[in-house]
Amino acid sequence: MCNKIFYSFTLIFFVCILCVSCTKVHAESGEIVPTMEILSNESSIQNSTKYISQAVAVTNSDFQKLDSVLSKMSNRFKAEVSITDKQAFLSDLEKVLAWEKKAQNDDLPLFYLIDKKHSVSQQYVPKDLVPLVKNNLYNISRNDLSLRPDAAKALDALAEGALSDGIRLLVSSSYRSYAYQERLFARYVSEDGLAAAERYSARPGTSQHQLGVALDFGSITDDFAETKMGRWLYAHAAEYGWSLSFPQGYEDVTGFQWECWHFRYIGREACEFQNKWFCGVQQYMIEFIDAWKTEASKKV
Repeated sequence: MCNKIFYSFTLIFFVCILCVSCTKVHAESGEIVPTMEILSNESSIQNSTKYISQAVAVTNSDFQKLDSVLSKMSNRFKAEVSITDKQAFLSDLEKVLAWEKKAQNDDLPLFYLIDKKHSVSQQYVPKDLVPLVKNNLYNISRNDLSLRPDAAKALDALAEGALSDGIRLLVSSSYRSYAYQERLFARYVSEDGLAAAERYSARPGTSQHQLGVALDFGSITDDFAETKMGRWLYAHAAEYGWSLSFPQGYEDVTGFQWECWHFRYIGREACEFQNKWFCGVQQYMIEFIDAWKTEASKKV
């Protein structure tokens, strides 16, 4: 008897749930109208199952690609970068890549990997460079400075934020051509020798400055970190999309010794992504994104 009663209640409950799922009350007339159709034939069931399988396959593919990319990163990267929530990470990654694509403006991608192993050609010049001229927002050290348009706009916002806190930024270096970097590197080699020069200066074609998105601020010396300007940049630059390129203690990762004055524009979204998932290390994030794009291109 108990089993029959339990069965009856179970059946009634199931029917009620099905009715609620399949109907709704019209907001104005009170009329009950259908909201979904029950799959009534084998073809519909097969199509629905196929759709669900495809959705799962896409998600699994992303997870597999993530595992593949992570397996190829450096040992230090693996030791320091911990991606415990892969779903959240992939969601954040998608947003950052979408933002980069929107902001690209028919030039090299904003997250273009350039370092001792990755370069640009001697002929590369960013499109539509914006000259940095004397203005009311920040100071400039000389009259031949320029940036990519998106970076120049972000510099204005950064400088305005600093001014609101009583600090006027000094821009000391910006875009450098291949030829300029060639002369600069040669000078440092002649002064300090090749081994020493390579710790603090990029060979031509491998400098972030040639991308037109990097700036040197202030004195370009180690004591800049303890100045009011330096401390303000460390605390607030990421809010405006600027990231410290060569942090202290990461010479084996970036290829360059600590430069407390050198910041690269990557956008606020990427700064948040970098700080959330990559220990705040720009090189980690950009290396990962480059590897991700490379892995994605193999699927095409």
